[in-house]
Amino acid sequence: MVSIQYSVVIPLKDEANNIAELIAEIEPVMNGLNTAWELLCIDDGSEDGTDQLLQKLQQEKPFLRVITFDRNYGQSSAFDAGFRASRGAFVITLDGDRQNDPQDIPKLLQNVEHFDLVCGQRKKRKDPFFKRIISKVANFIRSRVCKDGMTDTGCSLKVYRRKCLEEIELFDGMHRFLPALFAMRGFKIAQIPVNHRERTKGKTKYNLFNRSFNTIVDMWAVAWMRRRRLRYCIKK
Repeated sequence: MVSIQYSVVIPLKDEANNIAELIAEIEPVMNGLNTAWELLCIDDGSEDGTDQLLQKLQQEKPFLRVITFDRNYGQSSAFDAGFRASRGAFVITLDGDRQNDPQDIPKLLQNVEHFDLVCGQRKKRKDPFFKRIISKVANFIRSRVCKDGMTDTGCSLKVYRRKCLEEIELFDGMHRFLPALFAMRGFKIAQIPVNHRERTKGKTKYNLFNRSFNTIVDMWAVAWMRRRRLRYCIKK
């Protein structure tokens, strides 16, 4: 059996207009790495035909594996399902809206020998002004409360060392705080500037409530875990 080096994980919710083009972008980038890889697409209760399109693409793309939820469970659940099903030594994640640029994947992979988690950092975000401001404030507060050293954890373009990822238990909403959870475990994390593109098809799934208020609650939960984690040293 061929040993897989990279697993690409993409959570999807109503992205039928984007997924075929995104896979077409990812395929040459990953093939250019000259190593075994796989693509896992997790359909999180889509209602626009995303699952049917994925099933068709799976017949044409031997590297594609599809996981279909019976209803919408949220992005944390989709990531978790992809993480658990992945077989690669490293797990690469990105969003299904094509705002993350697959061409940046090799750039992040250049750093995986020295780090356990490499995060993309969107220097020039192509989002509406209001969304950028909310995100900037949230990142400012989060970085000081969670002390993860990251300036942009909202960027889904990341590369994880899978053996480290296996030690992290996800809860609903906690995918946004994976850098903090990695840091609490003593794993090495880094962030690399990446490209960010405008959404040209489909609609964003986030609003002020599910991206801000819920995140504040999750942030304090992570801060509590950071303060209360066990710190002991065995002398003998």
